[in-house]
Amino acid sequence: MDEIIEKIDDPDLREEIEKIIPFHGYLSTGAFIGLQMLNLARRLLDIKEGDRIFVTCETQNCLPDTFQILCSSTIGNKGLKIIDHGKMAVTINKAAPPGEETVKSVRIVLDPEKTVDYPIFHAWYMNEAKVSHEDGINELIKADADVYSWYLIDLPLPIKHKKKVTICNICGESFVQDENETICKWCINPENE
Repeated sequence: MDEIIEKIDDPDLREEIEKIIPFHGYLSTGAFIGLQMLNLARRLLDIKEGDRIFVTCETQNCLPDTFQILCSSTIGNKGLKIIDHGKMAVTINKAAPPGEETVKSVRIVLDPEKTVDYPIFHAWYMNEAKVSHEDGINELIKADADVYSWYLIDLPLPIKHKKKVTICNICGESFVQDENETICKWCINPENE
């Protein structure tokens, strides 16, 4: 992997990779895809250093880690959502100005119609052959943005409701109500199905 990283001329990209490796544990192909998607979104949405961004990842594997470490977009600060559709896709937007009802966003997808031009990487993506992370990333470096499709969308901003906290009538623990429930979700379904 060091040989591949040494081939990268862009010092900013190398610095980002050096942050991803200890956070993720290694440089995986999925984390590198996240990095390329992030950099593409930066260009498309004119994201500057320090801008707060919001990300929805459509897989829980590898991809979200890039946004957590490089953008501080986490589940806990509501900057990261994971809706696991099993897709290598993300939707990214900057924070909306006050008073806006929508925000300009970009949805970026790893496109199998484009990855076919990079057979080794395509075999990894479609799970057709065992491909090392080194070989997959090497192909992605060559491909750059050529393997992605994207489109701009105006996302409606969610309405922020006042948080209502109450005590569960069964277990006695406090919980945040969605409506006017008197029993927490755990007591309703302890197996979380």
